[in-house]
Amino acid sequence: MDLSLHGKWYRDACGTAFAMELVGERWSLLIVRELMLGALRFSDIRASLPGISAKVLTERLASLEEAGVLTKRQLPPPGKMQVYELTPWGYAAEPLIQEAGRWAAQSSAHDPTLPLSPVSLMLSMRTMVDKERVGAIRGRIGFVIGEEGFVAEPAEGALPIRRADPADADTVFRAPTASVVAGGLYADIPWDDLERDAGLVIEGDHALALQYAGLFALPPKLA
Repeated sequence: MDLSLHGKWYRDACGTAFAMELVGERWSLLIVRELMLGALRFSDIRASLPGISAKVLTERLASLEEAGVLTKRQLPPPGKMQVYELTPWGYAAEPLIQEAGRWAAQSSAHDPTLPLSPVSLMLSMRTMVDKERVGAIRGRIGFVIGEEGFVAEPAEGALPIRRADPADADTVFRAPTASVVAGGLYADIPWDDLERDAGLVIEGDHALALQYAGLFALPPKLA
């Protein structure tokens, strides 16, 4: 890593200042967020961040690679495609993303019904889950958001979520966009309304799905 990165903006020894120098440019932290559940192609990252241009994405990927936050590699045949993935240090940024999200959600200006990516929804659940109650859930919870699949496996005090085909999950939330599910989790939109009007389908154990959904809430507003 280029050690001259530290001090390039603020000339400040504080770790917070260094963090801002590493991921404080527009889009940088959101790129890290999108890679938090595994490697992605350039086109996948851009699709999950529709407001970013190809030029800016290329620049941000290069700067994050230079800083040691991510790396790129070539997949073996038959794919042979290039993907970007976080380094171990990059994955260690998840608490930063979680706490930034929790802090921002305490503002009355936060709108949980705005568009968000599937990965953003998954990370929000890991952030907002009630860790004292999550261990009571028994089962595998699947999600299909658009064409992306994920599986959550609640555990004592934690909520592991991974990219996976949820075919053998006990219950599955299927939705055209992540915002549909977020509306039920965080905006108190009735699940029946989402199933009737927003394209949501809950498959399998419906009671388990609603029990799982009850684990999440945004923090109280402070501003």
